[in-house]
Order: sequence, then C-alpha cells, then structure tokens
Amino acid sequence: QMDLVESGGGSVQAGGSLKLSCAASVLNTCGMAWYRQAPGKEREMVSSISFLGTTTYTESVKGRFTISQDKSENIMYLQMNNLRSEDTAVYYCAACPNILTGVYNYWGQGTQVTVSA
Repeated sequence: QMDLVESGGGSVQAGGSLKLSCAASVLNTCGMAWYRQAPGKEREMVSSISFLGTTTYTESVKGRFTISQDKSENIMYLQMNNLRSEDTAVYYCAACPNILTGVYNYWGQGTQVTVSA
C-alpha cells in the first residue's frame, strides 16, 4: 500500500509558475505520473516519469512543465512555468501503472491549481 500526498497548488496569474510535489509514503520503485482534471472535463495525463527517468508530456505542456523525482526522498515534482488559464484544474499524482492496462494503482487526493488571466 502506498499513500501519495500532493502539495504546492495555489492561485497564480497567467505567466506565473508553481511547483507541485508528490510525496510517497513508501519506497517507490514504480513509474509515476501527474494527471489533471478541469471542471466538466475528463481527467488527462499531464506528464509521466518511469522509474529509470524516462519522461513524457502531453502536447499542451511541452516546453512549459518539467517532471522530476528525488528517489532518495520519495518525492516527485512538477515544475509548471508560463501557466495559462487552461491549466486550471485539480492536479493528481499517481504511481505504479498496471503493466497490462496502464491504469495507475495509487492516487493522491489532488491539489487545486488556479490560473487567472
């Protein structure tokens, strides 16, 4: 069992930056990801990082967001720069994707990011 706790969300003006953190309760040997869900929209993957450090990004955040991890502290980060109003959403961290389905087994409670124009 793994608990994930996100932090770092908040309100910022367009063009600003935020850094989200996701702390895992146990040693993590899995891939992890950041998802987000905006009001009235489906949850979407924003970025992922494998245990070996391979990263992916959804097209809309490429060049603006950076995912990273500190394995010694069991923390994953999402640095978000040049934020836009369309980045407003609840951001969730997830860990340990099922190798067959890709569905993540563990989820955090979410942290709100609000970007005002």
